[in-house]
Order: sequence, then C-alpha cells, then structure tokens
Amino acid sequence: MTNPHAIEHHTVQVNGVKLHYAKAGHATGGPAVMLLHGWPQTWYEWRHVIDRLAGDFTVIAPDIRGFGYSGKPPSGYDAQSIAGDLEALAVHLGLSDVTVIGHDWGAVFGYVFAASARKLVTALGIVEMALPGVGIMEGAMAPQPGGNFLWHMGFQSVPELPELLIAGKERPYLRWFFEHFAYDPSAIGAADLDEYVAAITQVGALRAGLAVYQDFFVSAKQVEAHARTPLTIPVRAFGGASCLGPLTLTSVQAVAPKAEGGVIERCGHWAGEERPDFVADLVRQLAKRG
Repeated sequence: MTNPHAIEHHTVQVNGVKLHYAKAGHATGGPAVMLLHGWPQTWYEWRHVIDRLAGDFTVIAPDIRGFGYSGKPPSGYDAQSIAGDLEALAVHLGLSDVTVIGHDWGAVFGYVFAASARKLVTALGIVEMALPGVGIMEGAMAPQPGGNFLWHMGFQSVPELPELLIAGKERPYLRWFFEHFAYDPSAIGAADLDEYVAAITQVGALRAGLAVYQDFFVSAKQVEAHARTPLTIPVRAFGGASCLGPLTLTSVQAVAPKAEGGVIERCGHWAGEERPDFVADLVRQLAKRG
C-alpha cells in the first residue's frame, strides 16, 4: 500500500535550469500545493508541513534556483526569472489550480509567480516576508538599536564581499539567524542546521543565494510593476509575532488590497518549523478544504 506521507525526490530540467523538488501526496491525488522556501533554506523547511498535508493534497516543494540540490547558474536570481522556473515546473508536472505558499524570499517569488500566471495560481499564502518594492521592507532595513533590523538585506546585496566573509563560517553564520529570528530556537535543531549547512556549502551555493539579494532592486521593480494590476485571487499573509508581525500583511495589501491575515502567535521567522500546524491550516483554508 502506498504511504501518503512518503516524500519522493525528483530532478527535472525546466526553463534552462535543473530543479530538484520534493513531492508527496495522497495515493489518489489531491489539490495541488506548491511550497516555496526562502534563504538560507531548502525544500527541507517544509518537512513538518508536508507531513500534515500529504494525506489530502499533492504537495510540491522545489529547491529554488541556486538553492539545495537545484542548479546554480551564473544569473537569473531576480523574482521574474525564478517565477518563470516555477511556472515551467508546474506546467511540466501538469498542475492546475495551484495553491502557492511562500516564505521569506519564496514569498516574493510566489507573489510574482501568481501575478504572472493568474490562471494557474488560484490562491496565495505569504508567510514572514515584507514584499520589496512597496516601501515596507525598505523601512525595515533601517538601523535600529541592538541590531534589531534587517541589516543582512543590505549587507548581502553587496557584490563579492559577503561571500568572502561568510565562506568557511557558514555554520555559525546560519545559526545566528535561526536563533536570533526565532520565537522557539529549538525548532531548528543541530541536525536541521547540518542539513542547511550541507546545502549552502555546495559548490556555488553561497554565491547563488547571495545573488538573490544582489538582485533585490531588480526584484523590487518587478513587484512594483505587477502591483499595478492587483491580485484578485484569495490571498492571506501572516508575520510571526516575534519577527515581522503585522508588516507582512501590510506589504501584501499593497499588491492584493483584499488580502487577509495578521500575526502568528508564538512564532518567529521560521514558521514552517516553529508553527507547522498553523501553516498547514493556512493551506487548507486557502484550498477551501476545511
């Protein structure tokens, strides 16, 4: 008998790049859900959410271009290019009526995917990200006492220097983010940190992940352009109470005025690992399955 919670791993060539993706789902199929990770993570951030959804949905969790076990080409790290990867993957897999959930940069890519493929993406969830290009993220990058601001957004957008300084120190660097931006630092344990360090220390991975930040202003302009035609599909946006809080919904309402959402209590930035039940419920609400 097929185990509905078994995760399969696949690799496919689409849109000129090799994409690795994890897939799980009910033996007889189910509504399509695409889960999009952020930096410095991979499909693995969704492992607990996948376990909660696989009995009812067809769940696809790709490693975004440049991350995990996907290809790491020299360019194409702006939101529109990555949205093109996601659309090509969905078409390749024969998906339709897709519910997309994006976290961190995956939320930006998910929004641009939804805005570009309006007949394909039928619901969108944004978790713990302020979309660039609408003024909210830019404000959160301003210095604050105690270093409690999104300093890394600017630092990692500088060409060449961040890679030089981070290389060889990936583990303590990532650990700082996983601990500092969490409500529950134990949600990402030592073995989980091992997973993320192994991914970011692959050849080209650090460079590729930083390239997303170096394309910040390109992606911001793309978001700004798409915002001129507001999304009309169901959109929900939530920030963690210990991190972005209400800023996530505020930024998303600039591109989807009817978006609903708010704040995830007892949660920092890493919602898929800190509050997987909440995220799974968000998927079910968006897909109208209870």
